[in-house]
Amino acid sequence: MARRPNQPQKQLKEDQRSGCPINLALEVFGDKWSLIVLRDIIFGNRRHFGTLLSQSEEGIASNILADRLRRLTGANLLVQADDPTHKQRSVYSLTEEAIELLPILISLAAWGTKHLRVGKEYAFRARVLENGGAKLLRKLTAELRRDHIGAQGLFRSYSEDGRPSVVLEAAMADAVKSSRSPTKSRRPSAR
Repeated sequence: MARRPNQPQKQLKEDQRSGCPINLALEVFGDKWSLIVLRDIIFGNRRHFGTLLSQSEEGIASNILADRLRRLTGANLLVQADDPTHKQRSVYSLTEEAIELLPILISLAAWGTKHLRVGKEYAFRARVLENGGAKLLRKLTAELRRDHIGAQGLFRSYSEDGRPSVVLEAAMADAVKSSRSPTKSRRPSAR
């Protein structure tokens, strides 16, 4: 990939294996938990440590979760702030860099559905995400930006109908309706 003309070339850090963009991205979120944590924040509105821990479908351990949240915050994918509703809790918000991973998560879900044995509900959700195309992606991205980065985004809870999981659930409901709608049977014309 060519560098933009005005973009300075960054020096490799000592612990980086190469300057390959795929390698560098994997060094940030290529472990087995980081994308799962981001998935739960993006689609599940799980923005507190306790919620991420207790509602983890994969059963992440508390020490692993704490480490991944620290790593993701250090990599500028999450921002941690005090929760204004509870003095002893932190709330995690996505950064623009994390929100830009949404198409990658959708592609990973599509690939997993195509090549691996996944549960029916997960396969259906992945197909809805993939088939929703650019329109659904724009809608989800806009909601994430508004709720995580927008004015007071760190402390804003999702609106009832705007949460990405609600947007996705509505898209899934529409897909179910359209798959169940009776097709008009063609009657042979009487001659």
